[in-house]
Amino acid sequence: MSEVPTLMSLNEAAKATSLSRTSIFKLRERGDFPRAVPLGEKRVAFVRGEVAAWIEARIAARELESA
Repeated sequence: MSEVPTLMSLNEAAKATSLSRTSIFKLRERGDFPRAVPLGEKRVAFVRGEVAAWIEARIAARELESA
């Protein structure tokens, strides 16, 4: 059976990435952050695995820059 994706709030995404909510909004506008999942009129969440992959990609980019 496949694993059910879990969601995280904008505040959780900000905490996990050490970014401000405003920074996440700016990255989203540029298409440089995982797409939000709309939950209601004024509520969004993010797929936890996608945010984790985004973080891992930032770490990998750092490794490439220092090589």
